Amino acid sequence: MVEAKKQYKSFRYRNDLVWKSGRRGAVSSLGKQELEVGSPPEFKGEPGIWCPEDMYVAALNTCLMLTFLAFAERKGLGLTAYESSAEGLLEHADGRYRITEVTVQASVVVNSDADLEAAREIMGKVEENCFISNSITAKVKLQPQFRVEHAV
Repeated sequence: MVEAKKQYKSFRYRNDLVWKSGRRGAVSSLGKQELEVGSPPEFKGEPGIWCPEDMYVAALNTCLMLTFLAFAERKGLGLTAYESSAEGLLEHADGRYRITEVTVQASVVVNSDADLEAAREIMGKVEENCFISNSITAKVKLQPQFRVEHAV
């Protein structure tokens, strides 16, 4: 008997961008809140506005969390908390600017020692299954910390 090959769906994501003034614009997507965007201060932009560099790092940070949560849900992990901080390094490499490295420090809190082992196992699969980390050339450094917090 020949095993049927799994069919995977494809998806498209759309947004619109409108230039407002200077080095600022507004990005929107149907049904979502508009986001003011622009250059970072290092590139003649204004502080306090989301820039492509922020969004790149945030996209990776978010995707790693969501991948972890999907696997944790499938495994029935007793998850109490998940937090992470991410930092991207933008540098001039090979004649152009690019983000060469993103470090993500994740903190995972679980209910039991058994959950602790499962969380470690899941985290070991996160980077290779995150579609953002599979879509970028930057080196991803995932640095998780785990803690058990027994329910009272």
